[in-house]
Amino acid sequence: MTRGTRATIIQGGRAKAYRPMAAADRRAAFDAGLEAYERGDVFLAHELLEPAWMGTPDLAERELIQGLIKLAGDAGEPTGVDVPTLLAAIEDRLAAPIDVGAPPIPVRGRARG
Repeated sequence: MTRGTRATIIQGGRAKAYRPMAAADRRAAFDAGLEAYERGDVFLAHELLEPAWMGTPDLAERELIQGLIKLAGDAGEPTGVDVPTLLAAIEDRLAAPIDVGAPPIPVRGRARG
């Protein structure tokens, strides 16, 4: 879908920004965002992940990246999400061949604080 000169994609029933980005560039942005998370620089993580989120038409990829962006926005607030465990599980899942029967990624753990 295109509004004027701005491309959008329907995600969660709403039009969201879509700025096409090559897969290799999205992966580099994703990796840089995770590295910023690991260093504790959650604002930078948010900024680095956003172009990767806007750059993919794949809804599952968008949901994953948007979830990480939301975690960055909630930094400092106890969410019950064990971010290091979540990031490790995501990295493992991204590195593995697709397995539709794989168990869900665990996201609950100790509260951050």
